[in-house]
Amino acid sequence: MADPTNLLIVAPFEDAQIAALRKRFPSVNINHHPNIMEETIPEDLWQNTDILYTHRVLPLAELVPNLRWVQFHYAGLDAYQDHALFQREDLQFTTLSGANAIQTAEHALALILALAHNVPTMLSDQSRSKWSARRLERYVPTELYGKTVGIVGYGSVGTLLARMLQGFQVKVLASKRELLDAEDEGYRGTDIQGLDADFVERLYPGRAMKSMFKDCDFVVITVPLTNETEGLVSGPQLAALPPSAFLVDVSRGGVLDHEALIEALKQETFAGAALDVFPEEPLPADSPLWDMPNVLISPHVAGLSPSYGERAMALLTENLDRFLAGEELLNRYDSERGY
Repeated sequence: MADPTNLLIVAPFEDAQIAALRKRFPSVNINHHPNIMEETIPEDLWQNTDILYTHRVLPLAELVPNLRWVQFHYAGLDAYQDHALFQREDLQFTTLSGANAIQTAEHALALILALAHNVPTMLSDQSRSKWSARRLERYVPTELYGKTVGIVGYGSVGTLLARMLQGFQVKVLASKRELLDAEDEGYRGTDIQGLDADFVERLYPGRAMKSMFKDCDFVVITVPLTNETEGLVSGPQLAALPPSAFLVDVSRGGVLDHEALIEALKQETFAGAALDVFPEEPLPADSPLWDMPNVLISPHVAGLSPSYGERAMALLTENLDRFLAGEELLNRYDSERGY
C-alpha cells in the first residue's frame, strides 16, 4: 500500500470545513494548524508534508524535503517570491486568484459610486455636524450611468466588474497584458457565472494605457504586483485623465506611483481617487492623502468577505482532486509573469 499523502493546512478554516475535507479525501492525512504560527509546527510534521496550504507561513526549504505543492490563501504572492522555496523546480505553487473576485469587484463598484456621489464630502460634513447651506451645489453627483470606465488588468476581478457595470449602460475599456488572450483563465467558483460574454468595447495593450486613460470618466486598477507592473500607473498616465475623472485602486501597493498620485491630486489634474492599497501599509499617519478632500481611503479590505473561507475551500478541494489524479492544477503561479 502506498504511503498516504500528507496535507498540512496552516490557515484559519473552521473545524466543520476540515471535517468535510477529511471525509471527501479519506486517503489524505490532513493536519490543521489554524493558529498560523510557524514556531508551533513540529519539525517532523514539516518533514512529512507533501502539500502545504498556507495563510502566511513558509518553512525553510531544508525542512520540507517531500513538499510537492504549495497552495496560498491569497491571490498576491509578491511578498513571497524571494523565498528559497521558489527556487525549487520540483515544487508547484498555486494562488487563490479569482476566489476574491466577487468581493473585490463589488468593493471597486462601491468606491466608484462613493466618489461619483460625493460620499467623502458628506462624511466630512457629518463629522462636523454640518448641514451645508450650499448642498444643492455642493453635492451635485457625477452620474455613473452612460459613462466610460477603464479597467487596468482584465482578469477575474476586472471581468466581473465589467459585468456589474453593464446595468449602468457603461462603456467599458480595458488594458491587458495578453491582448490575444482576453478570456480570464483563473479560478472561477460555482457562484461566479455568466463571464463568457464580451463586456469590453475596446481592449488596449499596456503601452497604450495612456490613450485609454484620456477617454475615461473612471479608471479602476486591478492588476497584480510584479516586476512588470511596479509603477505601471504613474505621472504620464495620470496626466492623461480628464479633469472630471476619478481613479480607483484595488490592486496591490506599488502598482500606482504614489508620489505622482499625490502631486496630481494637489494640482487637481483629475477629480479624485479611492485607494484600497498603498506602497506602505498601514498608510503612515503623516501621509498627505489622509487630509485630501478628494480622496477616499479604504484600508486594504477590498478582498474581505464572509464567504472567503468557503470559496478558498472550494478551490482547495478542486485542486486536491486534480493533484491526486495527476492533472494540471488551477491558478498555477508563473514565475515569468510574476503571478
